[in-house]
Amino acid sequence: MKDTHTIREAQQIKLLENRIAKIIKIVKSKKLETSFEPSMKTLSRIMKVMMENGTKGKTQLSLDTNLNYARLAKHIVWLEKKGLAKSTIEDNKISVALTTTGREFASVISKII
Repeated sequence: MKDTHTIREAQQIKLLENRIAKIIKIVKSKKLETSFEPSMKTLSRIMKVMMENGTKGKTQLSLDTNLNYARLAKHIVWLEKKGLAKSTIEDNKISVALTTTGREFASVISKII
């Protein structure tokens, strides 16, 4: 029984490592699928949390916005391409902050939505 648990745990760790590697690749390369269209609801949630709490790590931002890493990463890259957010990667930790333009945009959409 112990061997089965150890094997299952190792498989889960490997799966998480692969997912994190994919997310870091999306953020580093800043490339999105051409068919990607961001959700305005999701963008407003991300921007609201970032306006309220400032710079966030991707884990905390994911928890605060109730989004999984992959979806969050795609929206962050979209925001970066539009000049509304900036992410930094240091020691495999991704931190995200709104730019000045991003803060202005967030304040406008918060009034609409």
